[in-house]
Amino acid sequence: MTLRQSELSTGLPAPTQTLLLSGDNAEKKRQQIADYFVQTWELYERLFDCLTDERAYFTKAISLRHPLIFYFGHTATFYINKLMAGRYLEQRIDAGIEAMLAIGVDEMSWDDLDNSHYDWPTVSELRDYRGKVKGRVAEFIRTMPLELPITQDSAAWVILMGIEHERIHLETSSVLIRQLPVEWVAPQPHWPTCQRARHQRDEVPSNTLVAVGGGRVVQGKTDDTYGWDNEYGSLQTEIKPFKASKMLVSNAEFYQFIEAGGYQEPSWWDEEGWAWREFSTADKPTFWVGDLRQPEALKLRLMAEEVPMPWDWPAEVNQLEAAAFCRWKADETGKSIQLPCEAEWYLLREQVEGDQPDWQQAPGNINLAYWASSCPVDMFAQGDFFDVVGNVWQWTTTPTNGFEGFKVHPLYDDFSTPTFDGKHSLIKGGSWISTGNEALKSSRYAFRRHFFQHAGFRYVVSSHQETMSQNPYETDTMVSQYLDFQYGPRYFGIANYAEALVDIALKHTTTRQRALDIGCATGRASFELARHFEQVVGMDYSARFIDVALQLTSGEDFRYVTQEEGELVEYCQVRLKDFNLDSDQASRIHFVQGDACNLKIDKQGYDLVLASNLIDRLRQPTRFLQDITSMIRPGGILLLSSPYTWLEDFTPKENWLGGVRENGEALTTYQALQRLLATHFDEIAAPQDVPFVIRETARKYQHTVAQVTLWRKR
Repeated sequence: MTLRQSELSTGLPAPTQTLLLSGDNAEKKRQQIADYFVQTWELYERLFDCLTDERAYFTKAISLRHPLIFYFGHTATFYINKLMAGRYLEQRIDAGIEAMLAIGVDEMSWDDLDNSHYDWPTVSELRDYRGKVKGRVAEFIRTMPLELPITQDSAAWVILMGIEHERIHLETSSVLIRQLPVEWVAPQPHWPTCQRARHQRDEVPSNTLVAVGGGRVVQGKTDDTYGWDNEYGSLQTEIKPFKASKMLVSNAEFYQFIEAGGYQEPSWWDEEGWAWREFSTADKPTFWVGDLRQPEALKLRLMAEEVPMPWDWPAEVNQLEAAAFCRWKADETGKSIQLPCEAEWYLLREQVEGDQPDWQQAPGNINLAYWASSCPVDMFAQGDFFDVVGNVWQWTTTPTNGFEGFKVHPLYDDFSTPTFDGKHSLIKGGSWISTGNEALKSSRYAFRRHFFQHAGFRYVVSSHQETMSQNPYETDTMVSQYLDFQYGPRYFGIANYAEALVDIALKHTTTRQRALDIGCATGRASFELARHFEQVVGMDYSARFIDVALQLTSGEDFRYVTQEEGELVEYCQVRLKDFNLDSDQASRIHFVQGDACNLKIDKQGYDLVLASNLIDRLRQPTRFLQDITSMIRPGGILLLSSPYTWLEDFTPKENWLGGVRENGEALTTYQALQRLLATHFDEIAAPQDVPFVIRETARKYQHTVAQVTLWRKR
């Protein structure tokens, strides 16, 4: 059934291909970026044409993710928030929307149920907002400085980041649409589905194994296109010869596993997989519709419709289901069948010529080149195999991590690092809706193993084993330093800083219902406050910090390394029980990612706001003080602690509260705080110096003295 490209004509838009970063004409590149931005923007909005009922915007498709109204606005707020963070813009468009729709991280685990209530904007409000953002970004592209090649510190890099981010959400939003009630959506002619399918299982060609020579696989992005942080660096892997299935596993082939009782037999599942199966009560792939007792009547849910089961299309499952199938298949055949590792997929990828920027015609069902759905697994031949790229993503056994030399981009420090936990597996090859960076050979995306994408799998006969650490040691220097600072030993007899600040605050609080720990880092002060307050919110701008705090909240131990000297390190571990903290205290804390300079208004208010070492690290400290005032209840306490180390790296000099001369006279930060807070607060204690120590190495420490001031709101 191999396809001849001349046989096709579709109603799909033709996505512009990923841009090259280099060139010999900056103005030509500027126009390319402008075109790429507009095409991506309009493609994303056309996806939402499939929603025909307003409930589709505001009802969660699955409990682990926000409703689609969030994603409709999120990709627009991303541009403004990143341009603001990079100091490329001075003024927001709508601070409320840009705070509410800023953070896209949803699920942590398959039994994580977030029932938080959000007062979402209306669809028309977001359409209006998106229009304003589109105009603002288009104008920015027209006037931004541009030198070639585009580098990671270029303004154009931020724009490309926004474009590729929206293309990611084009795909993830299409999965959520696929999980909504089918009555709330409708097919659209500009999202055509493939009409080729075999509806009888015995018509589907049998899968076979093809030998693949081993070799050294060298990974690390070197091409001339935009990339995410986890693609850079280097990794070399020696792979022994193996065999791989010629085709992706089809619905018909996967049905054999179901028919053999695969969903009822615990021995085919690992501990995580069986726990998910029991929790979800799954007995078939999530997109299959109907009663298994009548297989001839089964249907497949596509993005906006249900169709008679195409048995020769790829089975779309999560990684846990795919791995269970492989264990069953291994037992059936006596072969060491498993999912491929990332490096093995790269050896298969050598069968596909070129890469997406060079394709005159996509070699498979990818980059929206053909349909808005999967297609038969024997349609796109690529060397000795089918669908090495395209049709559906392919699950691997490889947990995602950074290569040697990995560095986060300062404007998007939480793109990859929250997934470096041993619990996210890489998917490779792209799907029919994978465009932009997703369609590149170098792309590296990972999801929790229980998660659903447009993802299926092929299997290999291989002896290769990937390490699946469930709790690796955190090696990020900043995270490790803060873990040691907040949970590590006392140095030079100086008390734990978080404990000391909470002790000071408690002397002045009488009502202890709600507390906010803003700039909470890895959460120690939040845990201390939870001993005394009914509810605590821990907020930080860094998702890396929040991810650590959430893991601690769930009862997990957290391991990290501290530097001794040179390459020598010490291995450390944090356990809440070591601090006499338990699940009762942890259950009172809600950790969230948030921007102190663009706060979501909390109408419930707080009895205590603790802002530790925060104000001298904000780009707009005055705005923070103004906004936080409205969130403190009458009689509530604001505790500010800071060493007042003002730096232009964090705060434009014109926004420093103090440490400057005003009309020729010295103005300290304390004096500025007295002036700024006088309208709404009474100062209730004299300023107090509180020292703290941060360990850098075994013989190098930062010894700092912060000033603590306390204010009661009238």
